[in-house]
Amino acid sequence: MIVHGDVAFMIVSMVLVLIMTPGLAFFYGGLVERKNALTIMFQIFIAIGIVALLWIFGGFSLVFGDDIGGVIGNPLQFFAFNDVTFTVDLRYSETIPFILFFMYQMMFAIITAPLMTGAFANRLTVSGWVKILILWMILIYFPVAHWVWGGGFLSKLGFVDFAGGAVIHITSGFGCLGGIYVLGERKVKNEKGPFNLGLVAIGAGLLLFGWFGFNAGGTIAAADIAAIVFTNTGVASASGMIVWLILHVMYAKKASFLEAIIGAIAGLATVTPASGYITPLSALIIGALGALVCFFCVEFERKMWDDALDVWGVHGMGGLLGILLIGIFADPRINGVSAGLHQFLIQALGAAIIGVYSILVTFIIFKVVDMTKSIKVSEEIQRKGLDQEFFGESYETKMD
Repeated sequence: MIVHGDVAFMIVSMVLVLIMTPGLAFFYGGLVERKNALTIMFQIFIAIGIVALLWIFGGFSLVFGDDIGGVIGNPLQFFAFNDVTFTVDLRYSETIPFILFFMYQMMFAIITAPLMTGAFANRLTVSGWVKILILWMILIYFPVAHWVWGGGFLSKLGFVDFAGGAVIHITSGFGCLGGIYVLGERKVKNEKGPFNLGLVAIGAGLLLFGWFGFNAGGTIAAADIAAIVFTNTGVASASGMIVWLILHVMYAKKASFLEAIIGAIAGLATVTPASGYITPLSALIIGALGALVCFFCVEFERKMWDDALDVWGVHGMGGLLGILLIGIFADPRINGVSAGLHQFLIQALGAAIIGVYSILVTFIIFKVVDMTKSIKVSEEIQRKGLDQEFFGESYETKMD
């Protein structure tokens, strides 16, 4: 039976998740140099159109269609809205129309691959990214989402991921490493820092705002557990922000507006997979641990490879840590999942499979696409700026 309150709650949650994609574009756009801002924002915004079409024409089926061998869903089951009804489908929800579930899950699919663009900032062509985006969704996101959320082999093992720590953050945060290896280091690095912290702040604000729908909407109902997830989201971002800022002050001997924002995002990325299985006090601890671990992972990766905007250190490692901490902090009173060695080992196995698969397949995708036509931006274009090269436009405001 359709419950109108649940419908309203899920529509709001869906919009909150959607607004995170423009938020990510503004966040990354402000972090790069002015001459490259439009390019990275375009690479993120274009996913709204491309991924939505992929979702309609087979993607949703591959994730939530009837299971085939524990690996993928039936690709034709919901193709082009086939059987995506306006009524309840009890396999997926009890109180909202099936088409609303379809739309909510689409918003998760849209934002996943764009998270990677920060790792490749200033050295990946626009046409190359479009090809990679299509292949990455088909070969990585859709299968992994099925393994975890669509009745695939990991879910049958007992692996859990409430709102995307593995499906979203590990796939993008670890997958980007395969792309970085193919692209190599930037020839021209941004030595000046973010060109527009105001734009970064707007983007971060939208991400923080949207994250409540991102996590709490996973309950698929305006139920008591939604309040717990909502609370867990808020307290983890708070503890993540403060712990990260303290660490930065200890190292740099001064505060940083940007570092405080990054800390909040690290806390959120870490609590995301666990948010529906833990108490608020555990969420507070997880947010702090996320900031602590991600802070040092970012320091490590800056010495090892060229992840321009620290995608692996924040999203990849945050998602991985959150997945593992389910095995330590899960409380059966919240959602029936109990912490313990057995659950921890299942979580570790699932995270390892998804992480390794994401790195290897992303590497193959980048390598194959680069072989057909180079996806690497030349040093000359990096110096000139990607916006002028690819769009003939600039972030500058034109005055009459």
